[in-house]
Amino acid sequence: MPASSTPAQRRSQRPVGPGYKWIALSNTTLGILMATINSSIVLISLPDIFRGIKLNPLAPGNTPYFLWLLMGYMVVTAVLVVSLGRIGDMYGRVRMYNLGFVVFTAGSILLSLSWMEGGAAAIYLIVMRIVQGIGGAMLWANSSAILTDAFPSNQRGMALGTNMVAAIAGSFIGLVLGGVLGPIAWQLVFLVSVPVGLFGTIWAYVMLRDTGLRRPAQLDWWGNLTFAVGLIALLVGITYGILPYGSQSMGWGNPLVLLALFGGIAVLGLFAYVETKVEAPMFNIRLFRIRAFTAGNLAALLAALARGGLMFIMIIWLQGIWLPQHGFSFAETPLWAGIYMLPLTFGFLVAGPLAGILSDRYGARSFATAGVAVSAITFILFQLLPANFSYGWFALLLAVYGLSSGLFASPNQAAIMNSLPPHQRGAGAGMSATFQNSAQVLSIGIFFTLIIVGLSSSLPHTLYHGLLAEGVPSSAATRIAHLPAVGSLFASFLGFNPIGTLLGSSITHLSAAQQAYLTGRSFFPHLISGPFLRGLHTAFDFAFAACALATLASALRGGRYVHQESPAVAPVGAGARASAK
Repeated sequence: MPASSTPAQRRSQRPVGPGYKWIALSNTTLGILMATINSSIVLISLPDIFRGIKLNPLAPGNTPYFLWLLMGYMVVTAVLVVSLGRIGDMYGRVRMYNLGFVVFTAGSILLSLSWMEGGAAAIYLIVMRIVQGIGGAMLWANSSAILTDAFPSNQRGMALGTNMVAAIAGSFIGLVLGGVLGPIAWQLVFLVSVPVGLFGTIWAYVMLRDTGLRRPAQLDWWGNLTFAVGLIALLVGITYGILPYGSQSMGWGNPLVLLALFGGIAVLGLFAYVETKVEAPMFNIRLFRIRAFTAGNLAALLAALARGGLMFIMIIWLQGIWLPQHGFSFAETPLWAGIYMLPLTFGFLVAGPLAGILSDRYGARSFATAGVAVSAITFILFQLLPANFSYGWFALLLAVYGLSSGLFASPNQAAIMNSLPPHQRGAGAGMSATFQNSAQVLSIGIFFTLIIVGLSSSLPHTLYHGLLAEGVPSSAATRIAHLPAVGSLFASFLGFNPIGTLLGSSITHLSAAQQAYLTGRSFFPHLISGPFLRGLHTAFDFAFAACALATLASALRGGRYVHQESPAVAPVGAGARASAK
């Protein structure tokens, strides 16, 4: 070893021992857990955050603040994971992963240091959430590739399954954690990641090694640019499609939204063309010639479409209808919605690692296909529940859905990673994460749209006559009934009293008894139950269809496929260089 080598180079060149794979598993699981906790922790703590910065997120003109603080992290993560995975392939996956811990921790610290109020504070938090999302994307993009490098092919299902369980569990742990910490001090929602981030940064720097094949190459600037512009346009269009436009309850008719959607799709098409022409593409489009890679990603994308918006809609169901009818004030519902969703996490925690271990031995297809098929069935069974359901049945279906998701996700991710050439694992893992993260944003847009369409068809009439019957003046009842339905959903989601928020000063002339009833725990939940269920059933039908198609894609993935482990480079998809078992 040259005497002039740096301490970092000497450390990276030390041989790894037989226990290194467990170090890689524990560290990457910690990183993914931290990243996914922070993707959902603001969902429940948004009311406390907005109260802390003295901003009403439901006031006219403030809704974009709410929406970007909610979804900005997901959008930037979805956009960057492929580029950062490819950079990891070129310059070192562990190096990019370590940097992810640093950036994420810095973003978490900066988020807790806001001294501003109002719109300026909201913009600052959105920017810092984007910084946090960049760090999260670095962790996401390289963790699966690091594990695939560290574990032999017959143990990757277990390793990637554990990582995947951490990802799903983190999204629900974040719900509860945000509900607990937000009321104490909203800054704690972001500070809670700092000790974990500092520990993970030091641990990753000292212990992790780049054991995979690294191939230096020129950075594909045109590929990175077209991919980023296309995907940002598409996801921004979906985000603003949820908001009202003019007299319409949603923004899908907004010319700018349509331009963003179709323009984004066109630029992504240009990206696919560019990647077939450059010498060292950001993402090798020819990887889609690998049947196991293509089928696994298609199944994952469809399953994520079904799952992504589910969490939001279930939380609104709990917060806006079920919890108030069972004695919880609207202010209490965010925390308890997270707690009542825990059976979903429990199911995943049980099935994920077990399915990964079994898929290592028997292959991924049967487990993944059975898992997503059972998920499809649970969406049909959810439609049998009334709006004011018995929690035992609701919890059972959540647990079954969690079990089925774990049965699908771990084997499917292992099959995707096993199919990749060693020098393409970072970019391939990034593309897989992009499909799933983009599908989550798209799913939120689809679920919200289906719910709001269902509400808009009958809620105005129901709301008008319900308010009129309780003494609200006709002019005020008409105004409220014609407000976009998304306002009622966002109010419920944020833990605000929906009717109290919508009525405002119109309620002051009513008697104390009328005011108490209108803003109490029964009027709004009873009023919205019927219209909400109609939209909810349509959303469940969509989720069922997505899972049914995912079942078909999973079944068509072929037999067990493990790409060659040697560093020799072969044409992508060449059967002679891979083993199919």
